[in-house]
Amino acid sequence: MSKESSSALSELKETIKTQKDEIDRLRKELSSTLTKNKAVPSGGHAHGPSTGDNDEILEYKSKTAFSIAYERVWWLAFFLLSLSFTAIIMNGFEHTLSKQIELAYFVPLMAGHGGNTGGQAVGTVLSALSAGVISKKDAVGVVSKEALSGLFMGVILGALVGPISHYGMGISVHVATVVSVTFPLLSTIASLLGSSLPFVCVMLGLDPAVIAAPAMTSFVDVSGLLCYFLIANKIFRLFGMEL
Repeated sequence: MSKESSSALSELKETIKTQKDEIDRLRKELSSTLTKNKAVPSGGHAHGPSTGDNDEILEYKSKTAFSIAYERVWWLAFFLLSLSFTAIIMNGFEHTLSKQIELAYFVPLMAGHGGNTGGQAVGTVLSALSAGVISKKDAVGVVSKEALSGLFMGVILGALVGPISHYGMGISVHVATVVSVTFPLLSTIASLLGSSLPFVCVMLGLDPAVIAAPAMTSFVDVSGLLCYFLIANKIFRLFGMEL
């Protein structure tokens, strides 16, 4: 074996050994962190999940499909009822839709985007709460940060979707403008609701894992659709259009 090959092999072995040591170190740190999160001393100020939360998680494995469905169906029925307001809103703006049918093309897009944005916020906050990274006292800061993040995302996406819909899909400039203006407001509302509802559920003693996501979807769909049509009416008037 040449000296160059021997040297390269030695360097490779040394690199592998270094990486193995680093992996072992990270494993020990992770194990230590998990141990600290699980240990909640009496009278302490640990932010990890409470014993009640752990009991609920452990009980899930022993629950039957029927009991799970029974616990959830009433909340889903309530939120389904609240979603009926979307039909009322659509009916209220039927005249606007009949004059500007292009608006209807973006109703599923708005609903989907609101659900996706709020879903990201709900998932992030629920994960942080369950890991003990944040607690109820952090609610104001977390909600403010998520709402501002939603605004930034909405501005970016609105600046992309509007021109693409106009130049790429042939959508009229006034409808494309409505879409661009609605995105920042919709994203802000979705992020605000998505990040605040888990805290509200915890404060009320409800299960945020069951309630927060469907509640967010229902409220965002209704409020987002209402904002969409109200903004459309304002912008159409700015373009001098009769409705």
